[in-house]
Amino acid sequence: MTITTSRIPSATALDDAPHGLRAHWNHAADWLTWLVSHNLLALATRVGIAATFFLSGRTKVEGFLTLTEGTYELFRTEYKVPLLPPEIAAHLAAYAEHLFPVLLVLGLFTRVSALALLGMTFVIQVFVYPDAWPTHLSWAAMLLYLVGRGGGAFSLDRVLRIA
Repeated sequence: MTITTSRIPSATALDDAPHGLRAHWNHAADWLTWLVSHNLLALATRVGIAATFFLSGRTKVEGFLTLTEGTYELFRTEYKVPLLPPEIAAHLAAYAEHLFPVLLVLGLFTRVSALALLGMTFVIQVFVYPDAWPTHLSWAAMLLYLVGRGGGAFSLDRVLRIA
């Protein structure tokens, strides 16, 4: 018995079919690429990661930017980082967690702000919570996207023509 392959479409026939499954899938993928553009991703990423850091910063202060005694104690005991006295580290962290997220939401100096928070994430990962790498990896991924691609069209960087 001889098996003929004339009824089995070749890979090129599937590619050339104007209404085949692959064509529908590619059309849907193109539509999603247009819908979920860099500009939308950058905006969502900026706001999402900014909220994470800003809300963390708010737990360290009372009022506008007055550090709590509990914050100093955390930096003396749990958040110990080398080379920095706890009082200085507490202030630097609280200021960074307020300044850079605001800049990210505005899309102002996006790459520098994301790079600063990426450095902070690295310090937290290495010196404070080394077992929390899945959380820190998700933060790093968002921050790397912003460092590499910038703030997008919905940013003050774009308005001011800052790369």
